[in-house]
Amino acid sequence: MSTLKTPVSGSDRQTGYRGAPVTLVEYGDYQCSHCGIAHPFIKRLLAEKEKDILFVFRNFPLQEAHPAAYIAALAAEAAGQQGKFWLMHDIIFEHQDHLDGNSLLSFAEALDLDMHQFAQDWKSEALQQKVEADFESGIRSGVNGTPTFFVNGEKIAYDETYESLLHAVERVAQAHR
Repeated sequence: MSTLKTPVSGSDRQTGYRGAPVTLVEYGDYQCSHCGIAHPFIKRLLAEKEKDILFVFRNFPLQEAHPAAYIAALAAEAAGQQGKFWLMHDIIFEHQDHLDGNSLLSFAEALDLDMHQFAQDWKSEALQQKVEADFESGIRSGVNGTPTFFVNGEKIAYDETYESLLHAVERVAQAHR
């Protein structure tokens, strides 16, 4: 099994309970249908196990297969500059069949973002470097497809069911009690 080579840090996009015994890291692609299947599972897991999980999302846009994944990752990161990463993250996954520059701009408008700031951030070198750093950390950790999950640094088997995520999280949570 692969291990997470780049530890979770303050520069990662995180949600959930900061003192949780379990850290779930996803390397995901906003245009990947398999990531789209996993998205509601993660939301459910966070709702049901709120004190047990810290969730981290790292960008892993597979641009050859999913040409809009990279601009979607930048859009989510740009929204994050205005404190709305997770809202944009959710909207993108909920509309992943309709991703292009215009739809991403309309999502930003729907979130009532400062559009001038959003446009600047969306094109910024700093956010491009963040997305590329996420991608490189995935490569170093043995990620070669999306979604790829790590629980407390260990890569887990995921078979596109809620139960596979739940069991991996529960195993680790039990070991830390």
